[in-house]
Amino acid sequence: MTDAPVFPARWKVVAPELVAETFSSRIWKVRREDGSPAIVKALKPFDDVADELRGEHYLAWRRGEGAVRLLGRDGHSMLLEYGGDRLLSQVIDEQGDDAATAIAADVMAKLVSPGKVPYPAELQPLRERFSSLFSKARADLRAEINSIYVEAGAIADRLLANPRDVRPLHGDLHHENILHGPRGWLVIDPKGVLGDPGFDAANMFYNPLDRDALCLDPSRIAHMAETFARTLEQSPPAILDHAIAYGCLSAAWHREGSNAVEENRELSIVRAITTVRARF
Repeated sequence: MTDAPVFPARWKVVAPELVAETFSSRIWKVRREDGSPAIVKALKPFDDVADELRGEHYLAWRRGEGAVRLLGRDGHSMLLEYGGDRLLSQVIDEQGDDAATAIAADVMAKLVSPGKVPYPAELQPLRERFSSLFSKARADLRAEINSIYVEAGAIADRLLANPRDVRPLHGDLHHENILHGPRGWLVIDPKGVLGDPGFDAANMFYNPLDRDALCLDPSRIAHMAETFARTLEQSPPAILDHAIAYGCLSAAWHREGSNAVEENRELSIVRAITTVRARF
């Protein structure tokens, strides 16, 4: 049983309904003074709480352009605009995967648009975010293992050394973090990263998580690469390189968490992307 939450009086919210709970946070749907819905995200104490707090800074900087608005903050709790309850993943069933990819590209275009104020200093540099991949690649090199992690580490190092552009990034863009509501399609749950926008396209190739056949489909991989390349004014091979690097980073995280199933899933998609990459 979760205790009834206590929110700051200045937020003037009532009728809290717990709608989700993860290892890192509790998510409450509330009603504001004018009757409109809002979301309260209350972070729990956990090892990487800084990841979530950087996302708070990103939302404040984005000021509602392509993302939910940050309406208030209090310690480790955030009052957020209600983004809606229709997930991008539902579009796949209703209109097809190409339609979902087109929506994701439109959202991506909004997210890479210039902000109205300087970006926050708290954002995480992309090279720092790749530390787990670089650590695994170094370990394999020391063991004289020419692994997929070594190859991906070299790709990531090259991308980071020569970024196409450097901008604030969502950092965890996927089908469950893009919602449709009163203001159209918006993103939630950013990580707050600073680097090449190609990174924000990368996670899309590995989602939705329950659609492995779709994620492994070469035609889908190629279509995503071409679509996101147009959006971000990059080449399809560059987008695929970002996807390969990200997939191995995610696999390295799963390896650190002793989750071999998810590690192997990510690596199987990396190999499928690598095969498509060779055709460009």
